[in-house]
Amino acid sequence: MVFTDSDPKPIPTPIPEPERQPLPDPLPDPGPDEIPLPAVIGLDAIPAVLAAGWRDFRRAPAFGLLFAAFYVAGGLVLTAVATAAGQEWWLMPFIVGFPLIAPFAAVGLYEVSRRIESDRPLIWREVLAVVIAQKDRQVPSMAMVILLMFMFWVFVAHTTFALFMGVSALTNITSSPEVLLQGRGLVMLGAGTAIGAGFAAVLFSITVVGLPLILDREVDLVSAIIASFQAVGANLPVMLSWAVVIATLLFAGIVPLFLGLFVVLPVLGHASWHMYRLLMPDPEP
Repeated sequence: MVFTDSDPKPIPTPIPEPERQPLPDPLPDPGPDEIPLPAVIGLDAIPAVLAAGWRDFRRAPAFGLLFAAFYVAGGLVLTAVATAAGQEWWLMPFIVGFPLIAPFAAVGLYEVSRRIESDRPLIWREVLAVVIAQKDRQVPSMAMVILLMFMFWVFVAHTTFALFMGVSALTNITSSPEVLLQGRGLVMLGAGTAIGAGFAAVLFSITVVGLPLILDREVDLVSAIIASFQAVGANLPVMLSWAVVIATLLFAGIVPLFLGLFVVLPVLGHASWHMYRLLMPDPEP
């Protein structure tokens, strides 16, 4: 058949579009995790968590030694630099303030204890992946709080020294340590110790529950800090004793050229996780 220009052209048959499936509804945002109310514990919790910390360290010593190595190396480098400059006495603010930055080592140790607690395998790749993943959560914000407080403490320590010692600040304390053991030197040491204890107490109250909480649950930094203060307030005598134990063990680990931290830091890190689990138990189903 031949079509001419005057003949109507055939209308093409439309091709039906494939039936489209409706898109599924987006999953609702679960929101932040529930924060349990702090439990009230007794002084017997301290030896219990230390024993649990020692047990976890013996179960996975390589993890503890790795995380502690950063602090030991940092302490040795700092000592070498101060010694080379003939300013060993400037190590004092850093040593006194060490409990302020010690929680940095805890995140990896918390994850190890959490895996031991739930009978999950201790695989290096998975543990380190959890630690690295914290960069997208609340841990960097907590780390910034810790670091700022430590830097402020060092500034306050230097200022306290200058205010109390006056022209004696020009004296080389390394060659004349007797300046610190008489008159204004003793007053300065007392005031500096009190101020440092205040800094440590505030940061301890922030991190003792706040740091493991933001690793364990999806909560914001402010809520974690509030929960930590509540846990400390509900167990003030126990928490004061726990803080003294932590400071004492840390100083004991620092004395032998920081080498004792290879054991002290991992044990305290694991023990701190178990203390958190006692203070903030999972709610009853």
